[in-house]
Amino acid sequence: MRSEQRQRRIEQYLQRAEFASLEELAGALGASVSSIRRDLTLLEATGNFRRTHGGARLVNPRSDEFAFSNRDTHQLGEKEAIGRLCAGLIQPRQTVIIDAGTTAYHVARHLGESALQIVTNSLPVANLFAASPRVEVVVSGGVIYPRLGVLVGPLAVEAFSRVHADVAIMSGGGITLDGVTNSHALLIEIQRAMIQAAGRVIFCLDHSKLGRQSVAQLCGLDSIDAIVTDSGAPGELVQAFRARGLEVLVAPPIAPPVIAPPAEVSPPRPTRRARLPTGRQRPGRPGRRSPARPPHGPEPVSGAEAESELRRTETARVGPLPGSEPPSAPLSGPVLAEADLGSNVSWD
Repeated sequence: MRSEQRQRRIEQYLQRAEFASLEELAGALGASVSSIRRDLTLLEATGNFRRTHGGARLVNPRSDEFAFSNRDTHQLGEKEAIGRLCAGLIQPRQTVIIDAGTTAYHVARHLGESALQIVTNSLPVANLFAASPRVEVVVSGGVIYPRLGVLVGPLAVEAFSRVHADVAIMSGGGITLDGVTNSHALLIEIQRAMIQAAGRVIFCLDHSKLGRQSVAQLCGLDSIDAIVTDSGAPGELVQAFRARGLEVLVAPPIAPPVIAPPAEVSPPRPTRRARLPTGRQRPGRPGRRSPARPPHGPEPVSGAEAESELRRTETARVGPLPGSEPPSAPLSGPVLAEADLGSNVSWD
C-alpha cells in the first residue's frame, strides 16, 4: 500500500475513533509501526491531527457523541439503578478496578467507602474519591483525553498489567451472544488489561446496549462473570445469557422522588410603632429625637401631660423646691420624708 493510501485510511480511522495507538493503526492497515509513525508526522503538519505518546488523536472532533458529559445524560435513571445494584455486590475492603464508562461512574457514586482500594483511568472517578480518607485511589498513567475524561495510551495499559484486583467494573458499547464490543477503539487495549488483572469481571450495561454491536470487539462471553442491567432489558436475551452460564442481575427501576408542595406562608402582620411627641428631646442630647417606644408599650401622651407627669415624679423623689407651692392633689407615687434622705442632705 502506498503512503498516500495509508494516510487517507489513517484519516478515516481517526475521524471515526478520534484516538488510536500506533499498534492499533498498524494492525488495522497491515503496515509496520515505523511506517505509521512517519505517516502521522506528515498528517500532523495539516493541523487536523496531533501526535501523542504512542499514538495520535483528532484535534477537532465533529460531534460530542463520545464526550463524557454528553454520554452521561443518556439513560440516566437506568444508570443510577444499575450503579446502586452493582455497588451492593462489592464486599468491604476489596480492591476494585473501575473503567472510564459513564455507567461504571454511577457504580462508583454508590460505593461509598466499601472498597479499600480503587484503581482507575477515569478522571471523574478519581476526583470522586480524591477527598476520601478511607479509600486509596490508584490512577493509571497515560495521556489525558479531556473529552472522555480518561487516561489512555501505552502507559495506561502497562499500569493495569502490573496490578491485581478482586473485581473489575466495566462498561461497553454493546453486548451480544458473540461478546462485548466498544464504541471507542482507544479503550480496547486498556479494558483488556483490566479484565486480565481482575479475579471477577462485572459488566454494567443498560438495556440499550443489549443486543447491540459496536465498532470494535472487546472480549467474548467467557471473559465475563456477571452482567448488571436494568428492567428494560429484553427478557429473551437475558435468558440466553443465563443459558451461557452468565449471572445476569436486573436492577429495579428507581422511583422518582416525591416533592411535597410548598407550605403556605401567611403574610407578616404590620407592626404598630409608637412615637414620642414631636419636639420631645432626650435630656443632654439636644437636636436628637428619642427612640420610639416598644410596639406593645403604653399609649403615647400629649406634651402637656408628659410635662406634668415629669414634675410630679421629680417632686416625689426629692421633695418640693424652696418657695414652691405644695401640690394640691395627692401624688400618684410615695412621697419620701426628709429624714429618709439621710442627714447629709441640705437645702440651699
